[in-house]
Amino acid sequence: IIVSTGISYGVNLNDKFGISIVGNIPSGLKPPVAPKFSYFGQVAGNAFAIAVVGYAICISLGKIFALKHGYKVDSNQELIALGLCNFLGGFFQCFAISCSMSRSLVQESTGGNSQVAGVIASVVILVTIIKIGELFYDLPKAILAAIIIVNLKGMFKQFSDLTMLWKSNRVDLMVWIVTFVATLILNLDIGLAASVGFGLLTVIFRTQLPHYSILGRISDTDVYRDVAEYEMAQEVPGVKIFRSSSTLYFANVELYAEALKKKCGINVDRLIGKKKKALKKLKKQQKKVEKEKAKRKKLMSPAPESSSPSIPQNTEDGPGVAVIELSEEENSVPSEPTLRSLKLPQPSFHAIILDFSSVSFVDTVSIKILKNIFRDFREIEVDIFIASCPGPVLAQLERGNFFSSTITKYSFFPSVHDAVVHINRERHQPSVSTRP
Repeated sequence: IIVSTGISYGVNLNDKFGISIVGNIPSGLKPPVAPKFSYFGQVAGNAFAIAVVGYAICISLGKIFALKHGYKVDSNQELIALGLCNFLGGFFQCFAISCSMSRSLVQESTGGNSQVAGVIASVVILVTIIKIGELFYDLPKAILAAIIIVNLKGMFKQFSDLTMLWKSNRVDLMVWIVTFVATLILNLDIGLAASVGFGLLTVIFRTQLPHYSILGRISDTDVYRDVAEYEMAQEVPGVKIFRSSSTLYFANVELYAEALKKKCGINVDRLIGKKKKALKKLKKQQKKVEKEKAKRKKLMSPAPESSSPSIPQNTEDGPGVAVIELSEEENSVPSEPTLRSLKLPQPSFHAIILDFSSVSFVDTVSIKILKNIFRDFREIEVDIFIASCPGPVLAQLERGNFFSSTITKYSFFPSVHDAVVHINRERHQPSVSTRP
């Protein structure tokens, strides 16, 4: 910088060759003044965009150096620092404060890795502003551009990440490309907002397409793994253990319910429809029997009190009419017909355990769908249990009126194995209460 400034001054590059120079650098600091509140409405939108972009650049650059040198960046601390600096700088009519990518890369490449380097750089800048800024009047701007480009070579090397992302994670590759193209075409603030929006969309799509699995128990252990991935994992007889790799919310809870029914290997909706038709047909038959019985009672004389068939004789008019009184067992119909009594196919399992270990929150829509899951499987005589449900999720279910007379907390267990033990104990000893 010193050599190029001397050459530019001695040869007079600006006047002879039209080379752009830095020009006049104002010296000194302006006195502090209170901000004009009348400007707030005009600059609020731009100020918000500048704040978001400045914070994003600061955190991104900080994380790059943190990964390189092996330390962590506290995002909250950085936000407080930026806010305090911009608040104080506003009284001195300063530009919006953020990190300088070029100066940070220059400092890091020259070995300045501590806060002392930042203090020294700040002192140098302060002295330059106050005293020696005018000495750089003839400094060519091309020299500053060359310094920035040379120190940005590490950033340009990130293009080599494309091949790695193509092999490892193509979704991240799409985010990388969209961010690069958006910031290149739409400018930094709009491009950054577009890339953040695209990143959020990828998160939504990922949660809508989680991995659903049926778990099985590894023999002689209380460990349960995906039966499709682990050969040693065997399904518990009569029990389906279902797990999703994502949490439940309005965007994926219906897919969760559909995947559960599909993994169980039975068309639940169709079976419920058949049951409703069979019940409707049974009710029609009952009404028909009742009508015929009422009609017979009108035509026949009152039956004797004896439950056995009797033939009363009318000696005056001739032979009497035989009245057959059916026993109560023959005339009664089960109050709650079962699939077996309705001659419908029965599921090969009698219980389902929903593994909630990956569920971090639920919303009102997911609570309603969970209620429907309990209701539908209860219709086909299958009990639903929930295992490994986090405490906050259980509290959300309670606040959402999930529990009722048919869905109680006795259906929840701390682990999948506890639920399996409970189901097996209830299955073998139905008359003994084993509620925890």
